[in-house]
Amino acid sequence: MRIEKALESKRHEVDFDNLNFGEKFSDHMVSFEYRDDKWQTPEIIPFGNISVSPAMCSFHYGQMIFEGLKAFFTGDRINIFRPEKHHERHNRSCKRLCIPPMEKELFIRVIKALVTLDSEWVPRGKGTALYIRPFVFATENFLGVKVSDTYRFMVITSPVGAYYKEGLNPVRLITSGAYTRAAKGGLGEAKTPANYAASLLPAEEAKHKGYTQVLWLDGIQDKFIEEVGTMNICFVIDGTLITPSLDGTILPGVTRDSVIILAKDWGIRVEERPISIDEVIAASKDGTLQEAFGTGTAAVISPVGEIRHHEETIIVNDGKIGGLSQRFYDEITGIQYGELEDRYGWILSIPL
Repeated sequence: MRIEKALESKRHEVDFDNLNFGEKFSDHMVSFEYRDDKWQTPEIIPFGNISVSPAMCSFHYGQMIFEGLKAFFTGDRINIFRPEKHHERHNRSCKRLCIPPMEKELFIRVIKALVTLDSEWVPRGKGTALYIRPFVFATENFLGVKVSDTYRFMVITSPVGAYYKEGLNPVRLITSGAYTRAAKGGLGEAKTPANYAASLLPAEEAKHKGYTQVLWLDGIQDKFIEEVGTMNICFVIDGTLITPSLDGTILPGVTRDSVIILAKDWGIRVEERPISIDEVIAASKDGTLQEAFGTGTAAVISPVGEIRHHEETIIVNDGKIGGLSQRFYDEITGIQYGELEDRYGWILSIPL
């Protein structure tokens, strides 16, 4: 691996006591090519702009994917949370977009090297982290729909605070209405920019109505819940944790998987199955809907306090965070920050 260090750090330009999400970037980045049927030698270089042709095919046909994971300061080391699971999802997304996969050892090695080099950029406060963004895009220059022969893999990092301004206060959701995010056989289960582009207009309309995000319903019957704009979704109904099953239309979230593992270990009944908005509303009316919360790398656990569907609005747990939501948040962040035992082997630690 070739490493070129920045001449001067820009860390002094960042207010680490008042971090937003994804607005400041660390001193270095990973960058290397796929060509001649193999990934080339990785490089870590100073963070900066890149030069590409306006004919680069990913601009025109969207052959690109990305990941998102986090590193946490623990005092004597830095913890990266579940990099193997993120690599697994990375390669699954690559397969759907006809992008060459990457070996796990290489994926983790370059991320570990970058975080080690920029270790001073990992925020020190609880509730903060270094967000790690690996991404791949096709680089061949042509106008004509086909699979590219060349690609570039990059990793950038950003010191971040809370993703939602609400933090752990419950968010307000509104169902997707006339819009569809994904359908079976489409790109819903891949972490590709196209999915997020499709969500922008509905999300903007939701914000104008005073809601935090869109609660997506399926594209066929417009009734089965899929996910929130940037998170998977879970409901606690009559003591059972219910989350939509992975049927090809939603992203297989790493935090979602972590919550399911924890719940089963805690003896909580877990159901991964289709759940309709009508079932959720009915559970709210009969008093069995106890909690709802989103799960995701950016927010970890985001309690849901209100859901609007057409002209009907339900309030979840009196608009407060539920006990189980809080327990999941405390357990996952406790493992991430090294305050609780990592009983599942989820942490890659970098000594300081």
